Amino acid sequence: MRILICNDDGIHAPGISVLHSAMKKFGERHVIAPDVERSAAGHAITLADPIKSMPVDKNGEFFGYGIGGTPADCIKLAVCAILKDTPPDLIVSGINLGSNTGISVIYSGTVSAATEGVVLGIPGVAFSLCTYTDPEWETAGRIASEITQKLIETPMPPNVLLNVNIPNLPYEQLKGIKVTRMGRSRFIEKFHKRLDPRGRTYYWLDGELEVHDNGENIDIHAVRDGYVSITPIHLDLTAYDHLKTFQPLEKMF
Repeated sequence: MRILICNDDGIHAPGISVLHSAMKKFGERHVIAPDVERSAAGHAITLADPIKSMPVDKNGEFFGYGIGGTPADCIKLAVCAILKDTPPDLIVSGINLGSNTGISVIYSGTVSAATEGVVLGIPGVAFSLCTYTDPEWETAGRIASEITQKLIETPMPPNVLLNVNIPNLPYEQLKGIKVTRMGRSRFIEKFHKRLDPRGRTYYWLDGELEVHDNGENIDIHAVRDGYVSITPIHLDLTAYDHLKTFQPLEKMF
């Protein structure tokens, strides 16, 4: 099996090294990831600039390619150029530092790397460790390995990717796994206005996630309660329940 590994925290982030190690037993590994952090890049792709590729070593050995573009760029470049003759069988993205639950899915470059795999016909999984401090990388690596093993045994349906969020707990303290839906939420943005040394105004974005969903099987709540959250995501954004709502518009002409 050939596994393509990507992220949005950048090729030098610790999470991608953990994921690389977790995938070792499954076969051939290829790391093609942004050369710098591209968090919250969403599904952006580069059209007006060239995309640079540089080999990256870790611990004195070749690790992968650092790409001067977004996570989606990395997957496109890998599948359509660098690995064109030997395309990957699976794309794994992460391990992201920080949660990708709720509305974060829309902004996440980690999720978008897995999404681009599905667009290109390759199964994709995004892994995130839900913390920014004192990460339990061992837990995240074990969960990534175990879920990947299950996916190899039971292939995923087409046009679906998995978004996996892992609580920041020792492995033995995890409550289990829950298959969840994406919780309704939004960010309450705060822009901090400041001046640079030359007196020019700039803004620094901050904010908090506000949850608007108290239903069952919510990704945000599952992680909060100590469960690994697995959310199947499909690419069709059509609001099928409202097709009839807007059908009267067809009579406007």
